[in-house]
Amino acid sequence: MENNFKKNLVHIFDIDLTVIRKTSAWYFLKFALKEKIISFSQVSRLPADWIKYKLARPDMDFIENTVKKLAGLDKAELERISGICFNKQLKSNIYTGAAQMIENALKNNEKVIFATSSFDFIIKPLEEYFGIQGSLASQMEYSNGKTTGYLVGHSFFGSGKKSAAKAWMENNGIVPADVSFYSDSYTDIPLLEYCGNPVAVNPDRILARQAKKLGWKIMRFKEVLGN
Repeated sequence: MENNFKKNLVHIFDIDLTVIRKTSAWYFLKFALKEKIISFSQVSRLPADWIKYKLARPDMDFIENTVKKLAGLDKAELERISGICFNKQLKSNIYTGAAQMIENALKNNEKVIFATSSFDFIIKPLEEYFGIQGSLASQMEYSNGKTTGYLVGHSFFGSGKKSAAKAWMENNGIVPADVSFYSDSYTDIPLLEYCGNPVAVNPDRILARQAKKLGWKIMRFKEVLGN
């Protein structure tokens, strides 16, 4: 498959804590719970999953396990809430530094996509804001416009993100050496190691240690568009 973007100039960005200040799911759930689209009982395990993640003992199937409790949600409503979430909070919490990097790359006809374990309907407004297409994100499975409680394939968390990015590169005729990947998380170390230009952005302690050990570039963003 041929591509029409500049060779050696491919950028893949994680989203949570890399492009935006908090996790995209956190912003989304605030509005989904308020609108009573999702109940707290359906996501009650997420705080414990977050603690496990911070302790570097994540449940690698936590997204699949959470989705099982989300059967019957209306796709149109999820998309509506994600639009509200973006306009009211997520947009203003985009890191200025990340936004400038993405916009400069796109102006130079460089390929940019997101690779995130978050859901495609949550990040769609962010894609549209930057004019990005073809990002890699976890996808809910639907039947007659309602969630089934399953994912399409697997979540893009940890090694799942590397597998998805690897397949995307192969399908687009891109070699790993030509790719810059930006992430904050130790769970993305497999993909960072796979890409030719790994960049640790606002890295957690485990990733920061690995980045220093291997000589990877480290960037830190603080200011957001809403400042």
